Amino acid sequence: MKLKENAPAGTWLVKSEPETYSIESLAKDKKTFWNGVRNFQARNYLAEMRQGDTVIVYHSGKDKSVVGLAKVAKTAHPEPVVDAVKDAPKDKTGWLQVELQYCETFANKVSLKEIKANKKLSQLLLIKQSRLSVMPITRLEFDELVRLAI
Repeated sequence: MKLKENAPAGTWLVKSEPETYSIESLAKDKKTFWNGVRNFQARNYLAEMRQGDTVIVYHSGKDKSVVGLAKVAKTAHPEPVVDAVKDAPKDKTGWLQVELQYCETFANKVSLKEIKANKKLSQLLLIKQSRLSVMPITRLEFDELVRLAI
C-alpha cells in the first residue's frame, strides 16, 4: 500500500455512486473536485480536511464496498456557482468542495457486509450514519480497512 505506512493524521471516507463517479474515473482523471455534497454535517467534514489527508473511497449503490485510496490535494473552498439563467441570483448557501488526487485502487474490494461483520469497524460512521457521504475515520479504522483490502 502506498499510503499505509505514512498515513497522515487526517483519515476520511468518502462515498460515491460508481455510476456517477467511480474510483476508475478518479484513476483516469488523476484529480477531481469532490463536490455536490448537500448535507451540512458532510460539508462541515469537508471543511476539516487538510492537504495530504488520506481518503478511503467507497462505492455506494449496488457495489457497497471500499475500493481505493485518494489524498486531499486542495483543502475546502467554495463550490463555484453555475447560473442556469444569466444574471440569476447567486447561491450563497456555503457549499464546499475539496480536490482529491488518486492514489490507488485496492486489489480486493471490502464489502459493506465484511465491514459490518468486523468488530474493529463497529463504530464506523459508515454503519452508524449510512446516509453520510463524507466522514472522518480513525487511524485504527483506516488501518483495518486497508488490511482487508490487501
